[in-house]
Amino acid sequence: MAKRDYYEVLGLQRNATEAEIKKAFKKLAMKYHPDRNPDNKEAEEQFKEAKEAYDILSDAQKRAAYDQFGHAGVEGPGGGGYGPGFGAGGASFSDIFGDVFGDIFGGGGARGGSRVYRGADLRYNLELSLEEAVHGTTVKIRVPTLVACEVCGGTGAKKGTHPTICPTCHGHGQVRMQQGFFTVQQTCPRCRGTGKSISDPCNACHGEGRVEKQKTLSVKVPAGVDNGDRIRLAGEGEAGENGGPPGDLYVQFHVKEHPIFVREGSDLYCEVPISFVTAALGGELEVPTLDGRVMLKVPPETQTGKLFRMRGKGVQSVRGGAPGDLICKVAVETPVNLTSQQKELLRQFEQTMKDDKNSPRARSWLDGVKKFFEDMKL
Repeated sequence: MAKRDYYEVLGLQRNATEAEIKKAFKKLAMKYHPDRNPDNKEAEEQFKEAKEAYDILSDAQKRAAYDQFGHAGVEGPGGGGYGPGFGAGGASFSDIFGDVFGDIFGGGGARGGSRVYRGADLRYNLELSLEEAVHGTTVKIRVPTLVACEVCGGTGAKKGTHPTICPTCHGHGQVRMQQGFFTVQQTCPRCRGTGKSISDPCNACHGEGRVEKQKTLSVKVPAGVDNGDRIRLAGEGEAGENGGPPGDLYVQFHVKEHPIFVREGSDLYCEVPISFVTAALGGELEVPTLDGRVMLKVPPETQTGKLFRMRGKGVQSVRGGAPGDLICKVAVETPVNLTSQQKELLRQFEQTMKDDKNSPRARSWLDGVKKFFEDMKL
């Protein structure tokens, strides 16, 4: 009988991720494994089919061959087929559980009897000025990381020698302990999950297979990023162990405080001091933006705290959408270091301000205070 498509067996699309493949097989394994369905030939066949599909699609090389050539690309020596003895001599339910989900608890895939581990992800905090965050820039950074040892090629063994199979775990990288009904699987304490024993370690990396190194990377900061945003540089994290894939580097942005502007989302805020003469009579002020200078028209009788919105003079967010606005808050500044003449002029000016219509807010506030004290007497 012709074999079904492996993706169809697991109920997946052809662009399924590794995590989705594992999740799909876990669901089928929990349902059809022979240990859970004794004397059920139909369930056993369905499990065998799912296990075969998983073994092919979870291996990058076999999956690539299958995607290109179909079943013909993975059959034969080293292929993914199973003989008739699978049901009796196949893996137990605890074996399947460990193989599929071991990497969730620190394990990895297997190559040549030893386990491989993906390198750790790294994070780099990059400090930017507001101008750099808004307009974008390219920054060179130096990142301390672990890379594969060039002397031993990442094996950890001295040049000219080779690692041997770990005598404790026999190259599996994992040891199992029976605890009542359950079988507990954990990383081998002797080889730390590598499945290998190194009798003559490399002098450069001392048997670790990786060495510390500073590497310089060019980071392109997209225009419009904000404080806390981050980008991922795939494969720029720590090197994997036993030939495992490297981790990723996450560059997180921290925007420094600006002496003039405060950013909130796509909008910029700034405070603009004005004289009380300008506030009273009106006028024009030159105010800064991140793209240059613009003129702000202040109408007569402007009060302190009034907000003026300048459309489109804010930030174009990295996530798209319309540019934000620049919002200017005016603050009427009280003059200081007055001369005797200036003080006398102000006293004369004050004598002309006896009419309530010149200070309506002050008169309203005084009326409110008067009513407050009258209510307290009741």
